[in-house]
Amino acid sequence: MCIQETKIQEMSEGIVRSLGTGRFLDWRALNAEGATGGILICWDKRVLDILDWEEGHFTLSCRFKTIEDGVTWVFTGVYGPFTKMEREGMWEELGAVRGLWDDPWCLGGDFNIILFQQERSSQRRITSAMRRFAETVDELELVDMPLQGGEFTWNGGLNNQVDGFQDVVRTWWQGIDVRGSASYRLAIKMKEIKKRLKVWNKEVFGRLETNKASALEQVAFWDRVASERTLTVEEAELKKGAKDSFKKWVLLEEAHWRQHSREIWLREGDRNTGFFHRMASAHRRNNAMGRIKVNGEWLVEKQEVKEGIVNSFQQLLTEDMVWQADIGNIQVGCISQQDAESLEVPFAETEIHSALMEMNGDKAPGLDGFTIAFWQNAWDFAKEEIMEMFKEFHEHNTFVRSLNNTFLVLIKEKRGGGFGDFRPISLLGGLYKLLAKVLANRLKRVIGKVVSSAQNAFVMGRQILDASLIANEVIDSWQKRKEKGLICKLDIEKAYDSINWNFLMKVLQKMGFGNKWVGWMWSCVSSAKFSILVNGVPAGFFPSTRGLRQGDPLSPYLFVMGMEILDVLIRRAVEGGYLSGCNIRGGSRTSLHISHLFFADDTIVFCEASKDQVSHLSWILFWFEAVSGLRMNLAKSEIIPVGKVEEILELAAELGCRVGSLPSQYLGLPLGVPNRASSMWDGVEERVRRRLALWKRQYISKGGRITLIKSVLAKKRNGGLGLRRIATLNRALLGKWTWRFACERDNLWKQVISTKYGQEDYGWRAKKVSGAAGVGVWKEIMKESEWCWENLAFLVGKGSKIKFRKDSWCTDTPLSQCFNHLFVLALDMVGDLLRTLRGHRPSLEDDSVKWRQGRNGLFRVKEAYRMLDKPNATLFPARGIWVDRVPTKVCFFAWEATWGKVLTLDRLQIRGVQIPNCCFLCGCEEENVNHILLHCIVTRALWDIIFGLLDIKWVLPETVKEALTSWRGSFVGKKRKQIWKSIPLCIFGRSGRRGIGEEAFSLIGFLEWIAST
Repeated sequence: MCIQETKIQEMSEGIVRSLGTGRFLDWRALNAEGATGGILICWDKRVLDILDWEEGHFTLSCRFKTIEDGVTWVFTGVYGPFTKMEREGMWEELGAVRGLWDDPWCLGGDFNIILFQQERSSQRRITSAMRRFAETVDELELVDMPLQGGEFTWNGGLNNQVDGFQDVVRTWWQGIDVRGSASYRLAIKMKEIKKRLKVWNKEVFGRLETNKASALEQVAFWDRVASERTLTVEEAELKKGAKDSFKKWVLLEEAHWRQHSREIWLREGDRNTGFFHRMASAHRRNNAMGRIKVNGEWLVEKQEVKEGIVNSFQQLLTEDMVWQADIGNIQVGCISQQDAESLEVPFAETEIHSALMEMNGDKAPGLDGFTIAFWQNAWDFAKEEIMEMFKEFHEHNTFVRSLNNTFLVLIKEKRGGGFGDFRPISLLGGLYKLLAKVLANRLKRVIGKVVSSAQNAFVMGRQILDASLIANEVIDSWQKRKEKGLICKLDIEKAYDSINWNFLMKVLQKMGFGNKWVGWMWSCVSSAKFSILVNGVPAGFFPSTRGLRQGDPLSPYLFVMGMEILDVLIRRAVEGGYLSGCNIRGGSRTSLHISHLFFADDTIVFCEASKDQVSHLSWILFWFEAVSGLRMNLAKSEIIPVGKVEEILELAAELGCRVGSLPSQYLGLPLGVPNRASSMWDGVEERVRRRLALWKRQYISKGGRITLIKSVLAKKRNGGLGLRRIATLNRALLGKWTWRFACERDNLWKQVISTKYGQEDYGWRAKKVSGAAGVGVWKEIMKESEWCWENLAFLVGKGSKIKFRKDSWCTDTPLSQCFNHLFVLALDMVGDLLRTLRGHRPSLEDDSVKWRQGRNGLFRVKEAYRMLDKPNATLFPARGIWVDRVPTKVCFFAWEATWGKVLTLDRLQIRGVQIPNCCFLCGCEEENVNHILLHCIVTRALWDIIFGLLDIKWVLPETVKEALTSWRGSFVGKKRKQIWKSIPLCIFGRSGRRGIGEEAFSLIGFLEWIAST
């Protein structure tokens, strides 16, 4: 029997017995996290004998032997998460369980995701999560058993309800009677719920620190009583209740500070509430604003700072354009009538719910105080009104304005205290953010049809690396042809904050968007009001008449479409001969013209080193400012000469910007740096040095550092820290370019590479690069193309681009290798060939490629990394080191000890430290890691005490690695197995410290814990 969602954080024998089972019951449990999750597996010991078990985050696996026939098999109970990120962790966890044992495997439980549409009464489409579930079933070679009984086994809203609290909120919500439009009713209900929650928090929930301290006092009181006399049964229950209460408040406090810090620390770092507290305090200190420079004047007084910031932002977000140029004669890309109509269809419940669950629930709330997590948990009782709000918006292009009230938070971008050194981030109301997310999901389906190939931001299939690759190849072409040119790196001043709304609406209309959609966009951008958080305190409350909000899901897409006008202006100037750009030429007669690249507001323009072209560019920028409100900050812009440009100072003066030089940076990546030059890595080295400097803070332990360097080293089972090797990861990332070249068709970066270096094999591959490397990066990328190409196969469409005998298309190897002598085959081999070809008939679709090592034939860097990361045959006691519920810093110390890297006296001597080597514990023998942790007479006495408490005999091996490798606990019983796994790490953590006297009390407590369990 398997029970999911027990909601019990510490399962006990008494709880299991309360189920009414007999004395032959045995069980294993996965404890709940907070008030969610938890798995209990029970069985009859007369029928099944347990051989082993494994606990995960989402699964509990037991390996059984059937007593009657001796058959060995595995059962895994599953309780799945709700978020996409955690669900990926569950799939990986199931894959790890699959690799533990080779026995028959049965899985059961609540995956919190369905496999087929008919498994849910309201499921109308196949989601990406369903596809991922199906892929996992295929990968693990599982068979979905037919359902017996009722068709739908679960009915209701979300399962991750917090006991008591959610019921209270539901009762409040349903008891508030409001009349008016849907958005108005939601706004009033939120206001009333917020009031009640404040009272509930104060009177029922209380202060975390106070409640925790009170519970700890109760625990200490009963400890004192127990030290004087034996507790009665009632007193023992009171003591247990006090301990449970203390644990509850500790967990709640940790969750509270996790929300002020980052979840990754809780899951993978120190698991230390004090650490989270200090980090949250550090964030507050970094963001604190004691003074600010506005219009050249320093403001110091608190009230002055508030008023100065509010006035500055009010001025920044107020439209001051008296005259606006017209874009009537500019031709831009246009979506089809069908696309325009599809954007305006009524909103479906599945569409809204899917968008809601995609969002991060713990992001900072807006002015209304409700996080996305609230709406994710309130969906089952609030969805009716939310759906009505979407219907109201669909029909009337509006919603109550209070839902769009926004907090502005100032994030310091660079050193200095000037107003321009801060970037405003908008904290949106949860319901508006959901609305904007749904609209953004629709918009991103069509944006690629209206945005030119020179723009690489926020368009599916385009990446930030594309622009960097193209820019370096342009410079490489100029340099190898010994031509002169100019690179104009332009900075748009307060780009998001100054764009004109009327301009955006005109752009949308010219791109073919319908009147309803344009009306929706106007409502979203124009209905916002702002209050600025200055040192955590709201200041001001004002509307805006221009600008987009950073933090609004719609803003990136609207901004990119606005930048399309500048793209058209530059292209028209090139066509008219006013700007030249750079001609990319290769071995063939074809050429490709590259004049500019955009990545959101990062703009780069290529032109001739002539005064006329710089003048024409300045006129284009001036006209773009007149039409859009976007002004180039020429003080932060620069022109970079390629080749020897003698008149560079005059050209810079013509544009009004400064002079730069190569090597430089573009989008945070090297620009114009020779591939083999060490200076190429200067920026990376600087960032690493800054990050390493943070480690000097006392409160970042080695456990926390593991989280910081999430990019290197080997798997845990191979003796690493479970982190990835940079070199192997880089190979996998470079291999993706080979995959993209074969799959993508019209992307600008592929056109550049194809034109410059040529294609082969019907255009599936780029030709090998010959000659000097220069500053282009494609030659280095091509070095990793072979291994990737060997793992690609073809999918037959028309068949016109596939070589019948030489390409892999119907088997994993080419036919030329399967049937070496095609025309002299025996009759039976002809039959084999025909059977091989069956099912691979040509079609009217184009030929394509597939990745043979992954799911659904799609290349994934993670899978490529696994393929390249060769397994290490060395036996390493990973499962004995990385033990659940043991602090990460203790596990890390055991890992160091296993590798012999602990700084004991013998290793200090090797490093040149002049110090006598004598064990600080026994004072008799020389100190090394194996002596101090295993064989020292003091440590050995501790081992003997523990073995005596557990009533076992054990001979310790020579080394720490051998001890952990041979450490098995199946003979100590299920109750003590977790303790048994933790004993070496606890002893290592105690014996490995210099001040053993100060640890005496906790050491005694450790022994008492073992004896009492």
